[in-house]
Amino acid sequence: MFKAAMLLSYQYNITIEGEFIGWQAEQTTGDIIDAMDIMCRAISVSNVVGVVGPWLSREAQVIAPFATKLGIPVISNSATSPGLSDKNAYPNFYRTVASDFVAAVALAKLFIRYNWTSCIIIYQNDAFGTGGANAIVKAFNNNGLTVSQMIVFDITILSIDGDLKSLLINAATRMVIVWAESLYTSLILQEALDSNVVGPQFTWIISNTISLNSFNQTLYENLIGMFLIEPSVGSVVNALINTTLLDAAYSIWQQYEPESFPGSMNVENYALFAFDATWTLIQSLQQLCASKINISSSCLSFIGSSYCFDRHFINSKSLLDIVSGTEFLGVSGPIQFSDNVTDRITGLYYSAKNAQSSSNGMNFVPVLEYFHPSDWRTSIKENIIVWPGKTLTPPSDRALLEGINLRIGIIESIPFTMVEKDIDPSGQTTIKYSGYIIDLIELLQNKMKFIPIIELAPSNITYNEFVQRVSTGVYDIAIGDVTITSARSEYIEFSTAIFDNSLRIIMRTTSNVKPDLFSFLKSFSRNLWLLFFGTITYAGILICIVERKDNEVLENRSILNQIVMSIWYSFGNVVGFGVDFEIATAAGRLLTAGLYILGLILVASYTANLASDLTIAKSNNIISGIDDIKNGKIPSNRIGILANSAEEDYYLTQISNGVRNFYPLKTYDEIYRSLLEGIIDTSILDNGILEYATNNIYCNLTLIGNDFDKSSYGIVMPQHWSYAQDLDMNILPLKEGGDLKNLRQKWFEMQLCPDSSGTSTDIGIEAASGLFLVFGVISILSLLLFAWKKRQNIKNCLCQLIYRKGSSAETKDSMNRRSSRTFEHSQNHQITLPDIV
Repeated sequence: MFKAAMLLSYQYNITIEGEFIGWQAEQTTGDIIDAMDIMCRAISVSNVVGVVGPWLSREAQVIAPFATKLGIPVISNSATSPGLSDKNAYPNFYRTVASDFVAAVALAKLFIRYNWTSCIIIYQNDAFGTGGANAIVKAFNNNGLTVSQMIVFDITILSIDGDLKSLLINAATRMVIVWAESLYTSLILQEALDSNVVGPQFTWIISNTISLNSFNQTLYENLIGMFLIEPSVGSVVNALINTTLLDAAYSIWQQYEPESFPGSMNVENYALFAFDATWTLIQSLQQLCASKINISSSCLSFIGSSYCFDRHFINSKSLLDIVSGTEFLGVSGPIQFSDNVTDRITGLYYSAKNAQSSSNGMNFVPVLEYFHPSDWRTSIKENIIVWPGKTLTPPSDRALLEGINLRIGIIESIPFTMVEKDIDPSGQTTIKYSGYIIDLIELLQNKMKFIPIIELAPSNITYNEFVQRVSTGVYDIAIGDVTITSARSEYIEFSTAIFDNSLRIIMRTTSNVKPDLFSFLKSFSRNLWLLFFGTITYAGILICIVERKDNEVLENRSILNQIVMSIWYSFGNVVGFGVDFEIATAAGRLLTAGLYILGLILVASYTANLASDLTIAKSNNIISGIDDIKNGKIPSNRIGILANSAEEDYYLTQISNGVRNFYPLKTYDEIYRSLLEGIIDTSILDNGILEYATNNIYCNLTLIGNDFDKSSYGIVMPQHWSYAQDLDMNILPLKEGGDLKNLRQKWFEMQLCPDSSGTSTDIGIEAASGLFLVFGVISILSLLLFAWKKRQNIKNCLCQLIYRKGSSAETKDSMNRRSSRTFEHSQNHQITLPDIV
């Protein structure tokens, strides 16, 4: 198209000082020294007033400064390195192709469109590759996206820096962007195909077109779904172009080189950019010389010797100003430059093409188009996107475990992982696994479609050793009742929590204490009881002294009776039920007030102590919680701790200050056995395990106090594991959907042991039997006292009964006479029966 533009200028009779514009075409090799040599030779033998090209960014970085020294413009159609946009560094440089800054923004918007968040960049180590990769990193950072890894392709030795397969498989993302020329892209892709790291596991995006049919046909399916993102022209995105110029250029091409014309639909975009670059320079030269028509010297004059570095274009500034102000509708779209940057600022388009198979082999099919600075939209041809794996569903950008063989380490721990050996009639032993962890693995397998290879850890292994087996590569991951700790996170990583945990204290269940009939008296000490009754007696004597002469109740009583009544008064006021007489003197009232105060404090103290004693008598545990262990209520050598565990870490940091003074044990069964045999008094273990054990297996062990040191269990993964995000993304729905809660209910809410936590806290008869016994004794003494008091009355009643039986006749006559006198008396007073009634 460069030649077509030049020949079209002849056809349009565009001349400079009456002559057609001359031109010279040179082919560069990518070597910057060769490019400089070609440039210098051309300058030395002719008046070169402008350069269209070069093709490569690394060549442009050398040619553009050289052109600045010469004072001539360089307009490239394909050098896209962002570094070339610097107007201060490259004042004579222009380009009709979009900068890679625009490509990077377009890529970021493509990722946002499909909810991709990260990628790997493979780039060639030159100005084009490095500049493009850096532009992508900047655009991604501005949009909250991540470039997880950058891989270098060395264009000198034509090799990836490192093992491509290992680098990609161990990466967390499955999106790969290749920023390299077509030749290098083909080499990179071939190595990726050989390493089986293309489709369907990975989605590749390349920046330069390649021939897909050059690869082995057996690998075509792996190429399906690949994307090509390349600069485009207005006709592709249905934007305005100069069809008159385009048709004229195609006509000239077909006329002069029909054998090289690929057809109007197959002309490369970079060829159209080359036409616009050439046409820009032609128009600028025409305008320059038209403005210099009255000057005697040629508008294309140079000063200096024939040596290329000594030459300089006289009208350099005028020509550059004209180029900067150029604005026209080109064959690729509207052309306009800026005074601030070297880039074209209008008509910036990109096309996204999808690798698909057809009867003609593998081809790139346009599926999306981009019009800067707007967003991606469906191509005007509306082709369907076929993603890697021949699916119509956009892939995830993260590494997926689907179809991956996963070595999963488990550790026996009831009820998380329970191991049963089943022997069939033929004598063959089959190991069966069950429990919370096994159900969790099944849930994850159903969601993620990985292939589990379950491996049981040795029974004598510690939890820290179990975790370390992941970091050493024995297992891919380890799942069990493994607590997430900062110490372990230094050499492995944990997934999202799979179980909320805390620590708890376990002890032997204490036997019931033998009832004490007089336990109610133990609220006060013996001395206090003596002081209490002594005070009552003392107060009673004082009441007797101050009240015996003035109180009617105490008058006409013996001294002993008065003292007893006064003591009774004192006792009644202290215990709060009152007495049957009142104080008559001021001194007595003051003393009564003192008794009230004494009674208020003593009764309240007694009640509180009695309630506390009865409560403690029901529990009778050595300790009530973790604070008692911290305070040393149990000797440290009587505390069993699981060695090399999170519980050990807690004990060392929170209880013993780093001193290993506990009784070390290796397994849960060893801890339970040591408790039952009395080797240790208590232990600190995970709450979930202890709840199951005490509810279903060890009914004579019990949990003490509340839980403490809340934590979580997580799946153990290697550091920087590529599938970590996929695992976390599948655990979260299990938590939010209640699946993990259902597993917890299934394995931890069963109970075979009697419910000790539901035992009544009411005070039983045994605890108060002594009190009722004392009351019974008092009641018997009261009856005896009553009988003693009534003994004289009973004797008098018996005597009267004998006397009345002996004189019954006399009594009858006497009564008759008395009745007769009464009747006569009533007649004399005229009293009638009704009046009496």
